[in-house]
Amino acid sequence: MIRINLLPHREQKRERRKRDFNGQLVAAALVGGGLVFLGGMFINHQIENQNQRNDLIRSENQKLDAQIAEIKDLESAIASLKARQNAVEDLQSDRTIPVHLFDELVKMTPEGVYLDKLEQRDMHVKLTGKAQSNERVAEFLRNLADRSPWLEKPQLEEIREETMRDRGRNGEVKRAHEFRLNVLVKRKAPEQLNKGAQPGQVALNTTAQGAN
Repeated sequence: MIRINLLPHREQKRERRKRDFNGQLVAAALVGGGLVFLGGMFINHQIENQNQRNDLIRSENQKLDAQIAEIKDLESAIASLKARQNAVEDLQSDRTIPVHLFDELVKMTPEGVYLDKLEQRDMHVKLTGKAQSNERVAEFLRNLADRSPWLEKPQLEEIREETMRDRGRNGEVKRAHEFRLNVLVKRKAPEQLNKGAQPGQVALNTTAQGAN
């Protein structure tokens, strides 16, 4: 009967398997550690890049804020200049308003209407006068409202009939209609009806005709 002792062989095989397993564990640990190290480096690199981008964005935002502040200062300066320019233009326009006012009153006043008094405060004008009839007053109001490029929004304040005695014609009694009205003067007319005529020329000519 032949007997074979397998104990040393089994022990050697077990030891070999154990060494192989330990080697695999070490290799796995090394590979895992390398992956963790590389992953950490990659993440740190990404974080650093993101921080750099954030710093760049903050720097650009600061530049944009400074530019926006400069633009706002420029806009404020432009608005101030425009306000001054408008004020100067209004002053220059206001200097010609009395000329346009008298010119328009002469042109818009129909025959049979006579103006006795004129009061002006800013752009508001109050007129007092007499007319031969109510129809003449109504025509005067229509002219001011529809035909004048410099006058607008006439409002009749009062009209009353007045009896007068003409001393030059044997004491003949005449009736007149005394009225008061308000009207607004425009600073700038949309377009002038007589573009070729200078303000004041028509007024002088009409006044001369009335004197004759």
